[in-house]
Amino acid sequence: MALRALISGVTGQDGSYLAELLLYKGYEVHGIARQTSQQNVTRVEHIGGQITIHHGDMTDYARLQEIVHRVKPDEVYNLAAQSHVHVSFEQPLYTTQVNAVAPVAIMNALRECNRNGKFYQAATSEMFGAVTNDLQDEKTPFHPRSPYACSKVAAYYQTMNYREAYGLWACNGILFNHESPRRGEMFVTRKITRAATRIKEGLQDNLVLGNLNAQRDWGFAGDYVEAMWLMLNAEKPEDYVIATGCTRSIMDFLEEVFRYLELDWLKLVVESEMFKRPSEVNYLCGNAIKARMKLDWKPKVSFKELVRLMVDSDWEIAKAEKQGKTLPPIKPYWLPQAD
Repeated sequence: MALRALISGVTGQDGSYLAELLLYKGYEVHGIARQTSQQNVTRVEHIGGQITIHHGDMTDYARLQEIVHRVKPDEVYNLAAQSHVHVSFEQPLYTTQVNAVAPVAIMNALRECNRNGKFYQAATSEMFGAVTNDLQDEKTPFHPRSPYACSKVAAYYQTMNYREAYGLWACNGILFNHESPRRGEMFVTRKITRAATRIKEGLQDNLVLGNLNAQRDWGFAGDYVEAMWLMLNAEKPEDYVIATGCTRSIMDFLEEVFRYLELDWLKLVVESEMFKRPSEVNYLCGNAIKARMKLDWKPKVSFKELVRLMVDSDWEIAKAEKQGKTLPPIKPYWLPQAD
């Protein structure tokens, strides 16, 4: 009998890649997605007939528990979040409700309906915040610098507590920044690739950004969801940092994108105070040696390959927009592409 997985946030970047991976591995896949008047299911349209979607809001805790009891999953991947740092300053209460309280509702329901079930919590490198050391690993103290990061720290410790207090197989994946062609357009990397390709096609004049000197450890989302699966299939539940170990600035990302498109970013990019955070996280770089040693995990896609994947995808979109054509469909990653 196939293992049954439940993914919250299945229509997001990570959720769509993970759903593909689990289907590839023979799982029965269920997902939780918010029902809205403008439901965005673009990222899972290519696998829509192969997964079961349960509608539920992450602030409706009774509904979340109902879904878990109905599905009785062997594995739960909690990927849903209010994950935009800038928005978290504007909506701190909502961010906390979604990111810190919802995981508790899900873990409690899993403990009630399947004590052998496994739980994965999507933690984040933003929890480290104002770091004082060059590399962050599982022992680095947290110093969150946003409501988003604070809410994730709370969920991290709740996950640890359910593991230690109740014996639930529960683990945290402390994932550093991971991007892809499926990244939301409000996030800086995708904002850059979308704008740059639109500028290349004459659809946009310039790009306005915030702090160009912020440095991040960027990897590919497809690699990182594989790490999630490996965590839930390890000998015992533990928390892991997932990262490339290399850091680059937003300016570096800009240069790589615009160089690939043969554009001069210095003439086309404007830095604005409007997009800067009340408190900045200037530097993050992860040490994933534990994941390498215990999970045999390492990133496969390089920084340059990641940039080109994103630019090529958004360039296709920009060309379709220019010609008034239908936007190109999502390209499968783990599953065979349809003819």
